[in-house]
Amino acid sequence: MSNTDTPAAGILSRAILIGKASKSLAYLPFVPAGYPDLATTIATLVALERAGADVIEIGFPFSDPVADGPTIQEAFAFALARKVRVTDIFDAIRQARTFVKIPLVAMVSFSVVYRFGLESFLKQAKSVGITGLILPDLPPPEAAPTCERIGSAGLETVMLVAPTTAPERRAEIARLSTGFIYYLSVSGITGERVSLPEELTEGVKQLKSLTDRPVCVGFGVSKPEHLAQLTGLADGAIVGSALVKQMKERLPEGAQAIADAVEAYSVNLLAGLRRR
Repeated sequence: MSNTDTPAAGILSRAILIGKASKSLAYLPFVPAGYPDLATTIATLVALERAGADVIEIGFPFSDPVADGPTIQEAFAFALARKVRVTDIFDAIRQARTFVKIPLVAMVSFSVVYRFGLESFLKQAKSVGITGLILPDLPPPEAAPTCERIGSAGLETVMLVAPTTAPERRAEIARLSTGFIYYLSVSGITGERVSLPEELTEGVKQLKSLTDRPVCVGFGVSKPEHLAQLTGLADGAIVGSALVKQMKERLPEGAQAIADAVEAYSVNLLAGLRRR
């Protein structure tokens, strides 16, 4: 695909490519908003940028997540039980933006956005400093009008590709993705894994032949060995369940202890990349 087939590279693409250039692989951690509280969310965002994150995904809690494994589902359930609202999350992101300068991407179910009101959600997301949206339950072609409205609001779109996604559907997803493309290492749900599948290499290469957008890999990425496998193949690594597990282990100790644990985990995870 030529550069004329897609819009000019935006904030997310640039951040990922800069991270890749400096570390050989951009780092995109995931944070479940409101887990265990919003003070922890703010502290964790700050800690992750300090640790070397290039883009941070913020998960908006949802009672019926599409592809999240048990670790993230538990975190979402915890936040929902404490009555965390979309407006509360927006306010926390606004506060975090005093300290956090890297791009932030909202991972949010379209049903949450729809109930809130699409235009209102996009306007508030933009105003608090969100850079882009991942809507995991809004596939093409249904996604096309929404992606257009996201772009008109000054935000970027990130879409997901699974190993089982048909070639023609991959091309459509690549066309609609203005930020980066989220490639699932495996079909199914998120969660830590011993190793990433061998067929991942061919899947990422095929996707990169369709687009000049960065391709970042998630689902099961949790170890330095996984990052080593992705180096030279993908543009970024998305780490979710492993980080949430670190948070859970420090729950009784409070926001700063949780943020410190996430920072330490991230620094150790990235140490091998920085030695390359």
